[in-house]
Amino acid sequence: MSEQRPRVVIVGAGFAGLWAAKTLAGAPVDVVIVDRNNYHSFFPLLYQVAAAELEPGDIAYPVRTILRRQGNAEFRLSEVQGLVLDDKVVLTEGGPMSYDYLILGIGSTTQYFGVDGADKHSFSLRTLDEAVALRNHILRRFEAAEQATDSVERRRHLTFVVVGGGPTGVEFAGALQELVNGPISKDHRLIDPSDVSIVLVEATPGLLSIYPNGLADYAGRRLTKMGVDVRTDTPVAAVDVSGVTLADGTTIDTSTVVWTAGVGGDPVVTGWGLPTSQGGRVPVLPSLQLDDHPEVFVTGDLALPRIDVPMVAQNALQQGSHAARGVLRMLSDQAPHPYEYRDLGNMAVIGRNAAVVHLFNRWSFKGFPAWVVWLGVHLFKLIGFRNRTAAVLSWAGDYFFGDRAARVILERSDTRSPQNPKDSLDR
Repeated sequence: MSEQRPRVVIVGAGFAGLWAAKTLAGAPVDVVIVDRNNYHSFFPLLYQVAAAELEPGDIAYPVRTILRRQGNAEFRLSEVQGLVLDDKVVLTEGGPMSYDYLILGIGSTTQYFGVDGADKHSFSLRTLDEAVALRNHILRRFEAAEQATDSVERRRHLTFVVVGGGPTGVEFAGALQELVNGPISKDHRLIDPSDVSIVLVEATPGLLSIYPNGLADYAGRRLTKMGVDVRTDTPVAAVDVSGVTLADGTTIDTSTVVWTAGVGGDPVVTGWGLPTSQGGRVPVLPSLQLDDHPEVFVTGDLALPRIDVPMVAQNALQQGSHAARGVLRMLSDQAPHPYEYRDLGNMAVIGRNAAVVHLFNRWSFKGFPAWVVWLGVHLFKLIGFRNRTAAVLSWAGDYFFGDRAARVILERSDTRSPQNPKDSLDR
């Protein structure tokens, strides 16, 4: 790459970062993507790794392979340690890296809304490592339950509480229930599936708050029919080593709490000198630029624009592309346009032959047709032929034979979430 051309540094190889890089393909700039992982994770299917439906490698793809044919882009495997905004420098563990334009797309972290003990005693589901850690833990609960001699201890192992009735919580609760009714019931013949309790807790009056009421109600009824205990209008007051305490004083004894209730900006950016506001997100101009540093764009879940946008994958894609187009306009001495979110729709799968789809704020449908659309869209969005093939084969095996091949406990220290140490959760 030429040393004379402007350099665009992109921090983060998520949806925003990759789509920013793709938008700059062929442009007269040098693009450098920096990430601490050498792969891109397809976040919408992360819950399927946790539910033993897909292998981690089925939803991850090497960043270098994605950029292989983009001559003006390169990848650096490195941890970002800070920014020197006035000098236009990114500090990494591999040394300082100068830039002319900077696009930040590092994603988000789990937000616990101040619930006592939630960060220490619950599993989050934001990264591939966390998904593998959760899968390990779930499979170990059934192993422990089969060996338990005390009925109270056994029930505790077999009780799973999912906090948050958004798409991730709904999808994971459904996938977990199908895991129990299918492969687990076959593998653990000493465990009665009716002894397993999956509780989905949502603080607001209904599930899937951004969906039309008809679809949200269908999701709740479907999950209940599957055997999930759905509790709406039920805030969580505390989480500790023994389980969950609800706002009304009710307690649920469990050794597994999965927190999918909210996301916020990564607190690491505060140490980088970036201003943060609600939920740890960075306030930006309508163009997604920093107010005092117009050469810096903030995208995805980290950005707090002045318009209300959902923290979903399609927003990150659009913001990444918008930031890249903003860079190109600045190269032509033009001001970047304000960002406008285009709502393409939302969809969530609930289980076999069941999903809800809401497209372009106009069309809503549910059941089998929605399930087919969900399958098609997610297959199309997955990066890489191998990943698509692996996903199809895994889904086909689950659909036709009720089997999930990903039921392997990979107990490594690097697969445990730092918020969920084994000594406090694998109890």
